Amino acid sequence: MSFTEKLDALMAEKGINKSILSKESGIPYTTIAGFYTKGTDNVKLSTLRKLSSYLGCSIDYLADDGNVDTPTTLAAHFDGEEYTEEELKEIKQFAEFVKNRKRES
Repeated sequence: MSFTEKLDALMAEKGINKSILSKESGIPYTTIAGFYTKGTDNVKLSTLRKLSSYLGCSIDYLADDGNVDTPTTLAAHFDGEEYTEEELKEIKQFAEFVKNRKRES
């Protein structure tokens, strides 16, 4: 779903139009209208913050168009002797299991 499709859906949920979105979010109407005519490649972070705050969604939800594989990093940090060597081995095995399962699908 594109940025403007998400905006349309969120506005429909709230029962508002672009004009009301502009007034109540503090974003100029020309900016909102520009999303539909000029595109959304360079939306300012401050605009995304205002929109997400007003519409009750995350910035990530608005900004993610679903067309790009976004890399995700998951890091696990273990302090001192929190886990035994055997437990650490199991954790590493599970991480490998998850990676392999993803590759297979």
